[in-house]
Amino acid sequence: MRNRARFLVPLLAAGMVAAGCTSGGPAPAGQGATASAPAGGQAADPNSLPRNETLYTSGTQWGPPANFNPIREWDSATGTKGLAYETLFHYDPNAAKLVPWLAESGTWVDDKTYEVRLRQGVTWSDKQPLTAKDVVYTFELGKMKTIPYANLWDWLTSVEAVDDRTVKFSFSKANYQQWDFNLYSRSIVPQHIWNGRSEEDVLNGVNENPVGTGSYTYMSHDQDRVVWKKRDDWWGKAALNMDPKPRYIVDIVNSSNEVAMGLLLQKGLDMSNNFLPGAANLVKGNFGISTYYPEPPYMLSANTAWLVPNTTKKPMDDAEFRKALAYSVDTKKIVEGVYGNLVKAADPTGLLPQWDAYIDKTVTAEHGFSFDTAKAKKLLADAGYRDRDGDGLVENKDGSKINLKLIVPSGWTDWMEAIRVIAASAKESGINITPDFPDFNALVETRGSGKFDLVINNERQLSNTPWTYFDYVFQLPIRKTQNTVNFGRYENKEAWDLVQKLDQVKADDAEGMKAVTSQIEKIQLQEMPIIPLWYNGLWSQVSGTVWKNWPSSAAGTPKAAPAMWRNWLELGGFETVAQLQPVTP
Repeated sequence: MRNRARFLVPLLAAGMVAAGCTSGGPAPAGQGATASAPAGGQAADPNSLPRNETLYTSGTQWGPPANFNPIREWDSATGTKGLAYETLFHYDPNAAKLVPWLAESGTWVDDKTYEVRLRQGVTWSDKQPLTAKDVVYTFELGKMKTIPYANLWDWLTSVEAVDDRTVKFSFSKANYQQWDFNLYSRSIVPQHIWNGRSEEDVLNGVNENPVGTGSYTYMSHDQDRVVWKKRDDWWGKAALNMDPKPRYIVDIVNSSNEVAMGLLLQKGLDMSNNFLPGAANLVKGNFGISTYYPEPPYMLSANTAWLVPNTTKKPMDDAEFRKALAYSVDTKKIVEGVYGNLVKAADPTGLLPQWDAYIDKTVTAEHGFSFDTAKAKKLLADAGYRDRDGDGLVENKDGSKINLKLIVPSGWTDWMEAIRVIAASAKESGINITPDFPDFNALVETRGSGKFDLVINNERQLSNTPWTYFDYVFQLPIRKTQNTVNFGRYENKEAWDLVQKLDQVKADDAEGMKAVTSQIEKIQLQEMPIIPLWYNGLWSQVSGTVWKNWPSSAAGTPKAAPAMWRNWLELGGFETVAQLQPVTP
């Protein structure tokens, strides 16, 4: 996924010390890097921000802030979408409903027409009013074929500004599930600033001096941080009754989990959205650090980690081999040994706990899988995969050797350990898998171009609908480069037709959704295009030294998602920030 909540493990202890001196929260006097700003931006000395007014976060940025472009939802600087730019709605996973944001309301007028009524008095950070024309402009950017939401125009026929506050969307068909997802996923941009930008600039532009409707404005950035400053005239104070208390938000780029851990313990971080091993020790120690739950799994579930086989390559093109592979994985050993119970084993469908109502238990009882070496061996033998040379490893049906490479990014220590477990348990079943750890950028290229054998992925997050999950698994057509979905290049028209059928079920028709998801789940478990393994946690370790009222499972506390990950500010992350209170006024 886009929120890569892990840290590189430094090769040398000296490197960790050096990183600790130049990264993180308020740096010691004289050691803070000089902050920089795009043209017109206000430089910020990281040593001068008042600690009791500054929220320090980490866990999203894996390198220097690359851009402030809200169209690039996968690599824009933390806070670009959510703090600076906003969406028409937010989504509340606890209540399972859309929350009006820039929009005052949204209504299906008929089966092919949806109207949005904008709030009155919303202004951009340059004081210009938000109007319906901005919304029209934003969605019409999708007519550019390279824009991430270009496929919306496969069924969106027109967007019209009826008046300054009313937008009418007309469709060729009603994809209710997908539309709700778009309502809280698309950042609205100002036409008067963006008008005339080329397709290249819209997609790849750095977007210096971001002008948004959000509660924070860009202040500065450097190689190791981005700094946002509270906007005193934010429209949401009156309309949403929200007034975030942090005057500054500083998101930190870290180089190692040791540095992140040190910063958290030294009160240099308030919220770490990183995977930090030993969270149990942090919570149970006298460090003033807490997680959402006080006991395992400590974190909310955020996404599913899948083992993704490349179905265009032998033997992964054989569903029986893929099923044998699923039975060969000792997921319990990963959950307990690698994560120390910080994660939970996934349901055979992989659907997140928040979507449990859409899991057909009769289907999983009949077609589900679990770790069973003997079963894996039998499936292999029955399908014609035999050990012909006595080395304990099966060969392909034609007698050729099976040498599969399983990749995860170098430095993602939890996933690196997890695939070592997968390789070892697969070997016990007779499947030859070698773990490999390429550079992240190299992995992305290999994954997107379909040149891999096996990869671990967790691209799709919790959302308003399991449709987004199945869309990831089954989306067709297969393209030359698969950037965000169906990395395994699995083709099944029947399944894809069912995913599209699910899309056209109204969001409030739970029984209709269950009927379709049951059919999809049966195909998924019979065909195994992806192998669900565990639920990644919404990694979040928070300090109560400077800020309080963090979300938790305890009675009387907020229940929003405590995360600054990209695309999670609309799923409760912003509400977390907005509800924080200073420990000392």
